[in-house]
Amino acid sequence: MWDRATYTGGDGRALWLAAAPVQALREEAKPAGGAALDQILIASGGAALLTAALLVLGWGHRTGRITLLTRLAALSERGVGRGLPGWAALPATVSLLSLVTALLGMYWDISLHISHGRDEGPLANIAHYPILIGLFGIFTAGVLAMVLPRGERPGRAAVRITRDWYAPAGGVLLAGAGFYALLGFPLDDLWHRVFGQDVTLWGPTHLMLIGGAGLSLVAMMILEREGRRAWRGPAADQPSGAARYVRRGMHAGGLLIGLSVFQAEYDFGVPQFRLVHQPLLIALAAGCALVAARLWVGRGGAIFAVLFYMLIRGGVSVLVGPAVIGELLASVPLYFAEALCVELAALALARRPLALGAVSGVLIGTAGFAGEYAWSQAAFRLPWTGDILAEGMIMAVAGGVAGGLCGAMLAEGLEGRLPRPAVSRTAFAASLVGVAAAVANGLVIDVPQNVRAQVELTAVQGTAADRTAHARIVLSPPRAADGPAWAVITGWQGEGLHVEPLVSEGGGVYRTSAPMPLHGQWKTLIRLHDGRSMAGVPLYMPADPAIGARALPAPQSFDRPAQSERTILQRELKTGVPGWLWLACSSVVLACTLALILSLGWGVARVSRSLRPEPPAPRSPGTRERAGA
Repeated sequence: MWDRATYTGGDGRALWLAAAPVQALREEAKPAGGAALDQILIASGGAALLTAALLVLGWGHRTGRITLLTRLAALSERGVGRGLPGWAALPATVSLLSLVTALLGMYWDISLHISHGRDEGPLANIAHYPILIGLFGIFTAGVLAMVLPRGERPGRAAVRITRDWYAPAGGVLLAGAGFYALLGFPLDDLWHRVFGQDVTLWGPTHLMLIGGAGLSLVAMMILEREGRRAWRGPAADQPSGAARYVRRGMHAGGLLIGLSVFQAEYDFGVPQFRLVHQPLLIALAAGCALVAARLWVGRGGAIFAVLFYMLIRGGVSVLVGPAVIGELLASVPLYFAEALCVELAALALARRPLALGAVSGVLIGTAGFAGEYAWSQAAFRLPWTGDILAEGMIMAVAGGVAGGLCGAMLAEGLEGRLPRPAVSRTAFAASLVGVAAAVANGLVIDVPQNVRAQVELTAVQGTAADRTAHARIVLSPPRAADGPAWAVITGWQGEGLHVEPLVSEGGGVYRTSAPMPLHGQWKTLIRLHDGRSMAGVPLYMPADPAIGARALPAPQSFDRPAQSERTILQRELKTGVPGWLWLACSSVVLACTLALILSLGWGVARVSRSLRPEPPAPRSPGTRERAGA
């Protein structure tokens, strides 16, 4: 890695020397490869106690010895769960509150890591607590849906657990999604011990945490549909059409939120992947959630889903931001242009769901792309540029069509109108392959060779404690960044975030647009992204005893080579780890993720079959004769 090599500045002095740190310094440093043993034991003990309490509560309900769940379920039926049996109403309330809690913790945690770097352990980061509570709440909601039905089969889609115990399919899937997300916590610690600290949202185990929570919305929608079909209460207790519209719209808006969390690195302005991924992810989320909203909720459903998304997602940004909690403010993709595209397409294609999904996807990837392009100029730290125009639109169309087809099949499945297996399975598989191909394309990058940056600093504040400076940067060769996707100075993990564009003066010469931090724990670098090329030039790095690295100073003038951004932004990653081991571990996570996605697809198909009318029983020949007599 670059932080363990020797670099020579323009003055000929060694600027970076890797050395074994003193043990005392190592003890004072934040751990860089997994949590301390005492924190693991405390966290594991707490999780075991909570799980035991949940199991006791479920056992007590199933045996009739504890009536708490029965009372809570009855209360939910009279409240927000009107028109749903208790086994769907109570989990719906618990899961909704849990998801909002986990979302708040997630954006808070990301903000803390961007502004303060790695933490001292899972229990030392306050943002981990709402994440853990929220994810355990999702798992709890699924378990409640499974244990609450007693002496009944909760709908034709129910899954048999024992001889006389049936659980709703949505509850089983909800518990599975919650367990999958919770499993990401211990696996994340193991991952850090093996590979080091990967400070990126797209680390495999990080994707488990956010993916399980985000995809749990599909399980919640299945559970709601099962509950509404199984409701046998008085007609007076049925929710009004407006109430059902709002409840479904909230589910669709929640799905939009869940699918949008994968964009968080772009929301904060520190993505470690190519910019074309952002329009792909936005279009994928919009296609899936908004097409499902329009077909399942009704006219205006896509717009309602976006309004709910803005209320919750925007509210979380405000809560985490400087005005309330005091951390970083995350940008929010707008989605209104995409919602209008879906609503307009539905005027002609509402009765042809798959066609609506495909056409909406194309519109989302073109007109919706244009809307987000304009919005990015005002809202994103890294606005979109002409460098991604062609490829970004192609990626957006691919994501929009794939998401639109999945959203159409989700809505049709929830209404019992899923196309025949040959069609639905082919469309589902093609969508997954299309998304995988687009993501793989976005991951193909290269690091430009023989590119150097000559830097001249002009001090703004000169003390060691608060040193900042402007810079004049001369790239060699001059066309090393020709119309780039971004050319910025990024400073992070110094108790703040600094992302400022470089101003081109022509001929490969750039200057800073704001003073950059060069002191304390700041990690400051030049970032260049042009086409498939992504490179960085470190300007200032603090000492990090935990990984055996001394400080990289920023003298008044120096010359440094461009190198892989990954080696700078993820300097805690361990070297010497076999590539096959990383591939094997990533493959395990991928297999678990595919299992969750396929399970949700199975759930949609199962509930769709359960909603179709049963074929009439065949009559005996004698019966037909008497009927015709």
